[in-house]
Amino acid sequence: MSINLNQSVQGALNESVLQHLAARVGCAPESAKRVVSLCGPALIGSMMNKASSLDGARNLFNAVMSPAVNTHIAEELPHFVLNDDGMQTLLATSASVDGAVASHDNVNALSERIADYSGVPAHVTRVLAGVVGATLLGLLKRHFTQHNGQVGQLPTLLGHQLPVVRANMTDAFAQALGLGSVGAFLAGVASRLKAVSSHLEHPSTQEAAAFPIHSDLYPAPESEETKEKSNRRKWLWVANAAALALFAALVARGCSTEDKPKDAAQDAQADASASGAASGAASDSAVAAASSDAVASGAAVASQASMPTLLPGKNALAAITVDASGVPTVKATVGSDEERQRLIDLLSARFGADKFHANVSVDPDTKPSAWLDKLDTLVPVMTLPGARVQIDGDKIELAGKAADAKLGWLEKLRALFGSGWSIGLASARPDAAASDAASAASAAAPASAPATAETCSAPAIARMLNLKPINFRTGSNTPPASAMAALAKSAQALKDCDAHGAPIMLRIAGYSDNTGSAALNVELSKKRAEAVRGYLVKHGIPAGSLKAEGLGEVNPIADNSTPAGRMANRRIEFTEVN
Repeated sequence: MSINLNQSVQGALNESVLQHLAARVGCAPESAKRVVSLCGPALIGSMMNKASSLDGARNLFNAVMSPAVNTHIAEELPHFVLNDDGMQTLLATSASVDGAVASHDNVNALSERIADYSGVPAHVTRVLAGVVGATLLGLLKRHFTQHNGQVGQLPTLLGHQLPVVRANMTDAFAQALGLGSVGAFLAGVASRLKAVSSHLEHPSTQEAAAFPIHSDLYPAPESEETKEKSNRRKWLWVANAAALALFAALVARGCSTEDKPKDAAQDAQADASASGAASGAASDSAVAAASSDAVASGAAVASQASMPTLLPGKNALAAITVDASGVPTVKATVGSDEERQRLIDLLSARFGADKFHANVSVDPDTKPSAWLDKLDTLVPVMTLPGARVQIDGDKIELAGKAADAKLGWLEKLRALFGSGWSIGLASARPDAAASDAASAASAAAPASAPATAETCSAPAIARMLNLKPINFRTGSNTPPASAMAALAKSAQALKDCDAHGAPIMLRIAGYSDNTGSAALNVELSKKRAEAVRGYLVKHGIPAGSLKAEGLGEVNPIADNSTPAGRMANRRIEFTEVN
């Protein structure tokens, strides 16, 4: 019985829901999506911390199964965000249950850190964090209800979420939630969750000795019925305890004589336990049982310590180089086919399927890739001619044009990535320096040269414009503001060519994914092309040099069966007018 909580949250808070929710809270849908992607793993980490103690696991399970948690929140979110009453209901639910995920003060602190990280106002991130928390609890409640889940299964289920928390948690987020540093938290939480789950599922064979770090936590009081059954079996347990204690004493005397002081103490304890048990004292039998359990617990801990780590040991790697025309080549090593496909989908969505080169290998001994979620941040560098980027786990090195101090990418990326990432310049090598100089000269020459009939080539200009992907939300013909701002800068080349008497004629083709009818998709894609054309004309491009067409769902560049593929297909392409 398991569930990928972060993936389930992303599915519940899909593009349509986020579009309406963003309008309600006053931010762009892309910003809302970013905040949700940061909140989910952080709040899951907070729940893991809660469930790593006996009382914490019980309290969290009771909160999940309480009447205040909406079992059907995933299905009802699209309706909640459409009207004022529904939104008020959602906010009220969020406020009433988010304390179960983390304290209100910690959620407030997390919201502030995410606001600093994403640039979204703190009051907006706080609302979205509450919605994510309520969604997490609702999804858990539904899962446990459908599978007749018990409290002992909660720590195990949360332990399965460790990879996504490891990949997305930063020190700033962990400290805001009261978890300390990420490294210290992740180093111990998995074993604590396993121990708590084992105790809750088998309380009769586990004692507090199995939880030395939580010595103040005890099992819940027994019911009257349990006490009555326990009394009826009292003498049976006493006899069993006496036999076990006597056997332990005999074994202890026959063991190796190494470490004699320690063995002598164990023999004395075993003798005392045997003597007490033989006299029939119930309290002494409890001591013998506790001693036996402590030895078993110690053996279990030693066995666990000798086991291999839960996660692979190699870092995910990526090497990015950008040629003189701005086309990136990505060579990467990731840990799974799923990550490989995700990387390809992200590159297709950002650049177009035929506008990048990728060589991605899979090594199962590779950790989950933290930089995969940061790819959007690196896109501007990945279109910079002559840039080189080397990524090793959470370490990023810049070279070539990416390391140019005048462009300032070192400081920009440090600010965008935040704490927990090491971002610096690659070590200079003579051959690399020469290559960098050549790349810089090659990239700078066209920019410094005036526009002429030779440089004003329609295919070259179209290729340059296509390096800035323009993708649309489902059912929308509003171009993303960030993409339009980049397009306005790139379109300066069109104005320069026109000013030098070499006007460029371009076709702006709008496309859609395969959602909906073909006829409506053609109409929608034409509106997308016309919106981009209108934007360029507004920024000084001659209207007669641009032709807008809608081509609908034809010529897909990515797989329409995935969200990333559909987004890549909702695009604009520039081509030469024949």
